Amino acid sequence: MNTKIILIALLSVFSIGQTFSQALVEQEIKELSKNKWQWMADKDTEKLSQLFHENAQYVHMGGYWGTERELGIIKSGGIWYKEAIVKDATVAVTGDTAILLNTITLVAEVGGNEVTNPFVVTEVYQKIGGSWKLLNLSFVKQMVRE
Repeated sequence: MNTKIILIALLSVFSIGQTFSQALVEQEIKELSKNKWQWMADKDTEKLSQLFHENAQYVHMGGYWGTERELGIIKSGGIWYKEAIVKDATVAVTGDTAILLNTITLVAEVGGNEVTNPFVVTEVYQKIGGSWKLLNLSFVKQMVRE
């Protein structure tokens, strides 16, 4: 009887600990994403290059490409991510991989023209060598009026 009670108590503590740990990782990813949007707005390619995995992929309305091109576009202002207004963000974590889904309104300057678009943005992160690295950033334009 006492063994059952101890086992149930240990399982409960383990479960609570995992739930707490999961919540911390989810918050860490949301904060990292928030910082990423700011670094993109600031065109801070130094900080972004530390976050972006060298083999990451970026999917936009106009095509897809790798990290080197994405950083070059940000640095040159080819796409200037002026402001990302995050309306909702959810995180799913599996092992060392986190997938964040953002519903945003993005104010950007593209080719010298300011545009505002609603997107669902998928961000895939993996913990590598103790740091989170962005592996994929994909934009899906939503067909809604705001």
